Amino acid sequence: MRTMIALAAACGLLMTSPALGQEKLRPTTDAQIDYQGFRGLADEVEAYRSNRLVSLADFQRMAREPNTIILDARSADAFAAGHIQGAVNLPFTDFTDGSLGDVLRDPNARILIYCNNNFSNNAQPVILKRLELALNIQTFINLYGYGYRNVYELGEVVDFTDAEVRWVRG
Repeated sequence: MRTMIALAAACGLLMTSPALGQEKLRPTTDAQIDYQGFRGLADEVEAYRSNRLVSLADFQRMAREPNTIILDARSADAFAAGHIQGAVNLPFTDFTDGSLGDVLRDPNARILIYCNNNFSNNAQPVILKRLELALNIQTFINLYGYGYRNVYELGEVVDFTDAEVRWVRG
């Protein structure tokens, strides 16, 4: 019995319990969480994303073209408090194959993204995130990973009170 427990522990299949002999074999998160796969995906996206950063003028021009969606991946509360006109909201934490399909519909549609760090105001509803944790990064990687390749990102920092931004207050 001890040999089986030691083998299970070595394979990462053991969750200990307080009483000896009541150990339960459970799989590790490796079956559902692939950090190395994420790192590979992030590396692949890095060069791709660098050619997908657009000016505010191009962002707004593209937004008016057919089969284009402005996706705001901030929280529902932040979106309700203010967003770029015409944007649809799907909070980043709700991204799944199904939810993205429901909101974006066409995997070939052009998707425009922005986040808090695109705004110089640092005021509600766009409080700056830490530079390396800006939501644009995770949003871009995830959209790409879910198969959406026609993604463009606002590549400028702008004032949301500038009329060119077309900011809608909630």
